[in-house]
Amino acid sequence: MVVLGVDPGTAITGYGVVAEEEGNLRMVAAGVVTTPAGQLLECRLQAIYRGLRAVAAEYHPVSAAVEKLFFSRNVRTAMSVGHARGVSLLALADAGVPLSEYSPSEIKQAVAGYGGADKQQVQQMVKTLLGLTEVPQPDDCADALAVAICHLHWARWHTIVDQA
Repeated sequence: MVVLGVDPGTAITGYGVVAEEEGNLRMVAAGVVTTPAGQLLECRLQAIYRGLRAVAAEYHPVSAAVEKLFFSRNVRTAMSVGHARGVSLLALADAGVPLSEYSPSEIKQAVAGYGGADKQQVQQMVKTLLGLTEVPQPDDCADALAVAICHLHWARWHTIVDQA
């Protein structure tokens, strides 16, 4: 099963494509869609939309997952991420890819075994779970791969529960 994980952001949207074959995880692809800071918001959002549509068209994921918005004290940042998140959801929905959403703590729990894990612990677990020699860079790639891994773990859990 091939899934796409997305870590939305207006400047950098990370994506990670992970395949699960016979219980083993393998990174298929990881990258980012970047937008210039001085560009109009609508042009930045359009670039994210087009970038994610291209990723979905190239890798044909059976499903995708997007990180839920984490509200911080900085409302401006939350609004910016919200725009990118909405466009990410739209791009994947238009591509016909079934979507799931996970909170940061759900992702940390699924990948590192602890919902309060720090960013470095999650990134090291992404490296370990995917059998990589280095943590994927930039951080947005590793974060998107963590979203995909979380989705695969939840999908496996739902399959087991549904069969019981």
